[in-house]
Amino acid sequence: MRTAKEIRSGLLNAERRAFIRKAGAFAAMSAFGLGFFTSCGSDEDPSPVAPTPPGKGVDVSGSTITIDLSENPGLAQAGGWMLIIQAQVLVVNTGNNTFNALTSVCTHSACDRNWSFASNVFTCNCHVSRFDIEGNVISGPATRNLRSFATALNGDTLTITK
Repeated sequence: MRTAKEIRSGLLNAERRAFIRKAGAFAAMSAFGLGFFTSCGSDEDPSPVAPTPPGKGVDVSGSTITIDLSENPGLAQAGGWMLIIQAQVLVVNTGNNTFNALTSVCTHSACDRNWSFASNVFTCNCHVSRFDIEGNVISGPATRNLRSFATALNGDTLTITK
């Protein structure tokens, strides 16, 4: 039979081991940064502003993307935007029937699907790089602008050529 002192000692040792495990995990996250333990290519979008979901009027064929704006009314409005994951493209309606199309592959670490848009600024939520609607870097860690693509509007059909 174990004495009360031996039982207390065993409990303390178990508590110490649990503390060391937690402290070790915290130290590793601090040393490497939390981003080391997260994936830039996550399917989840943690942004508070969700992109306009592509409707059935989006077609990706090779380097050409066509969007039927009548099927995607959120993009048809000034300030509306869309992330087309399968084409790795961000599209924004800048007003007056003008659209910008940019690569959704962040120039910092190639994240391609964790974007938000507010006040004419795209934010890559992987590491919080910010870009204006032309794709120019506003703040890093990204140091290179997003590549832009040609757009053409014909009636309710927007065509993007990569």
